[in-house]
Amino acid sequence: MNKTVMKWFQYGFILLLGLVMIYPVLWMIAGSFKTDQEILSGSLNLIPETFRWENYAEGWAGFAGISFFTFFKNSFVISAVSTIGTVLSSTCIAYALSRIDFKGKRFWFVVMLVTMMIPAQVILIPQFIIYNRLNLVGTYVPLILPHFFGQAFFIYQIMQFMVGIPKELDESAIIDGCSKYSVFTKIIFPLLKPSIITTIIIQFYWKWDDFMGPLIYLNKPRSYTVSIAIKLFADAGSSTTYASICLRCLRCLCCRFF
Repeated sequence: MNKTVMKWFQYGFILLLGLVMIYPVLWMIAGSFKTDQEILSGSLNLIPETFRWENYAEGWAGFAGISFFTFFKNSFVISAVSTIGTVLSSTCIAYALSRIDFKGKRFWFVVMLVTMMIPAQVILIPQFIIYNRLNLVGTYVPLILPHFFGQAFFIYQIMQFMVGIPKELDESAIIDGCSKYSVFTKIIFPLLKPSIITTIIIQFYWKWDDFMGPLIYLNKPRSYTVSIAIKLFADAGSSTTYASICLRCLRCLCCRFF
């Protein structure tokens, strides 16, 4: 009896914590249908007094004659291309550091680890100066190009997964006449699917949510990403548009359900 009561108590406590965690999301969804006056009233009621579907139409219309679809497209292009670059470069570097013996291998591995300890803000100004001198500010290049040179976090993550792949597979393939390139593309790369899928999901999320990069390098409204557009929806002369925030969350919902 005591065990049953304790079990129900645990389930109830976990359910309560779950409701506390999900309440802000539910309030955001409910707020997307409310009027500005109802939101500013401070009411915690999840059910709107009047469902205002026009909020979504206004949010999708965007601002300055630019629809929200444009911001979606910009974010998707930057996130997708950056993710492709991260996967290709990080897997190649991870393969080289874990499977190929070359002079200075330990040194470059340590350098790679050290880069994870450097805050992004430290190199922000030098990067901006370089891209500005190359006349690349205002384009997507500064947001995409660095990802084609490997990301330390994902290199290390892929290397740890690659440790579990027996080296005998490489040796057998080389005996059969495969080059190191063929070993990587035909044997190692297909076996890295779980690690690659993890890299794709995390990198796409990170890039989609990136705010600082687009804020610094993009100077034309038509090239803005969703993160910047959401910020401009809530300026000093307006209230937060929760419908637009819900539209921004479509990416999360799509990834969860599909």
